[in-house]
Amino acid sequence: MTRIAQIIVAAGKGARLGSTIPKQYLKLAGKRLIEHTISSMNSTNLIDETIIVVAKEDKFISDIISHYKDIRIVIGGDTRAKSSLEGLLSLSKNPPDIVLIHDAARPFVTKSTLVDVISNLKENTAVAPALPVVDSLKTIDGVKIDRKSFFRIQTPQGFNYNEIIEAYNNLSENITPDDDIEVAKLSGINICYSEGDPNNFKVTYPKDFERAKNMISLNDYIATGNGFDVHRLTTGDKVWLCGVPIKCEFSLIGHSDADVALHALTDAILGTIALGDIGDHFPPSDPKWLNASSKEFLLFAVSELEKRGGTLQHLDLTIICENPKIKPYRQSMREKLSELCKLPIKKISVKATTTEKLGFTGRSEGIAAQATATVKLPE
Repeated sequence: MTRIAQIIVAAGKGARLGSTIPKQYLKLAGKRLIEHTISSMNSTNLIDETIIVVAKEDKFISDIISHYKDIRIVIGGDTRAKSSLEGLLSLSKNPPDIVLIHDAARPFVTKSTLVDVISNLKENTAVAPALPVVDSLKTIDGVKIDRKSFFRIQTPQGFNYNEIIEAYNNLSENITPDDDIEVAKLSGINICYSEGDPNNFKVTYPKDFERAKNMISLNDYIATGNGFDVHRLTTGDKVWLCGVPIKCEFSLIGHSDADVALHALTDAILGTIALGDIGDHFPPSDPKWLNASSKEFLLFAVSELEKRGGTLQHLDLTIICENPKIKPYRQSMREKLSELCKLPIKKISVKATTTEKLGFTGRSEGIAAQATATVKLPE
């Protein structure tokens, strides 16, 4: 059975993007760019081993790979070629039949591109995805060049492992190749080109990063979640609503601070990511949460949403009670929710209504709240 390994080269600094951190670690839709690349490269279920080549001073990769299995980290060199060689050498104790070498900054490689490269390696030693040049080509002096002779070369580039590592071992130190397929060519290996993909571009400049963000957002979907909560009233001196203390002659009964509004909002956000309800995460039987601030519950839900690459788009809250009167505090509530949820105040609605003296809220026996959260999530 053919054994396939992949090397993802992530040792570059990405200086042309102008970022303070290497471009492969910039975040796109809540995940670092390299995480999108790893997911794309694992879309075939054909890979037996993954090597990620990083710079010696890398501070990010250890946290990232803790979420994945069967990934090894290798320290690269000071050039792209030296980093590829380090990755190849790390496979020498248990060499694969085929190796794919891919740029970490190409997050949009498709399953069909991968399968095409691997399929072409059945009868070829070296394969690279390529795109024809469609624009006119001219020299700086305006001399026309026949574009039919040129291709745009992408990664992953696939090789017979024994052939490509031998080619690298024989590479002159005076030569600095642009990619791995050039090393194969210099060694006399015949090259085959598979069909490239315009979306499999390398994130290099700021406009590339913006394009990548736009492409990922095209795959986002909108989710809504609903929350509803009720707490009984008792004698006291204040109630907490939306994290705002309201002085009055009663209080709400609850294991925590009984902020019925924040509880409804927490459940609404948890609903958007199908993560159960507030009682699953903060059970009233747990003494840890006795008299706890309900802000903790809301912040937990927002954090879990962000971990999944989600972003809040809008919150709509209705508080149902006879007393206290909500309108004098509505703006303070919106401001507090904006602070807690890191959401512009214009995207936060707080409303109040009564039940015309009907039911438990009409009899001032309790306060109810219902909420709807709208979020954007990656597929």
